[in-house]
Amino acid sequence: MPLISSRRNPLVRRLKALSRPKKRNQVSMLLLEGTHLLQEALKAYCLPSEIIATPKWLEDHGEIFQEISQEVQIHMVTKSVLEESLSTVTPDGVASLLPFSALPKKNKESTFILALDRLQDPGNLGTLFRTALAADVELIWLALGADPLGQKVIRASAGAIMHLPFERLGSHEEDAVDKLSCKLKDAKNRGFQVVGAYSSRIDIDLSLYWEIDWQKPTVLVLGNEGSGVHPRLQSCCTHAVTLPHNKIVESLNVASAAVPLLLERLRARMTS
Repeated sequence: MPLISSRRNPLVRRLKALSRPKKRNQVSMLLLEGTHLLQEALKAYCLPSEIIATPKWLEDHGEIFQEISQEVQIHMVTKSVLEESLSTVTPDGVASLLPFSALPKKNKESTFILALDRLQDPGNLGTLFRTALAADVELIWLALGADPLGQKVIRASAGAIMHLPFERLGSHEEDAVDKLSCKLKDAKNRGFQVVGAYSSRIDIDLSLYWEIDWQKPTVLVLGNEGSGVHPRLQSCCTHAVTLPHNKIVESLNVASAAVPLLLERLRARMTS
């Protein structure tokens, strides 16, 4: 296996280009930076098409190659070439390319869905993917917002993106809200409760989050960091809930607020 040592090698340009959404979509390929994300992909049976690694990493991680087929292409590169290719400041020795087709597919029988309305912060979105996976959410609907396949989201999700199917809706804000509204109305018609989460300062009747039956088929709707749940989406909700907290704090970070809301379903199951 030849060692790639030049930063001008076409492989470097190809990997750097995948940091841009347009290029990712053109080639239908996702860049995973680091050992943990590769391990999470393999754990989720998402097989990469290419692995790019330093000689030392290849020497230290022979066990990983027992989990991949011979069809996976291996590129051996120097540390400096890997540093030039990736967004991680100090790469741990490996990156991998995952075809979009390897990402998890949605289950038509999903009974617990998380709907996110125009979330902008990549860290929030990645954290929500991780929390949703921990809470046994089966599908995520995204009304635009941060790119779920961007490096900041993938890192914040700690690999949850490889385990949890999602649908990103809309080509612009109004279109995204319209499409999510249609999804929520359809879910309601199929017997789901659609639960919107709000700040306690909003002027509508609110229930405490533990007062509803989370064991029913449920869509939980979380709103944009600045403006909350869009009014058109509010009208689709069957329930409105809030979390009690000290009034000194005007509102909670959406990723923090989601933790008790999402895990309440598990608590209800365990104590029923």
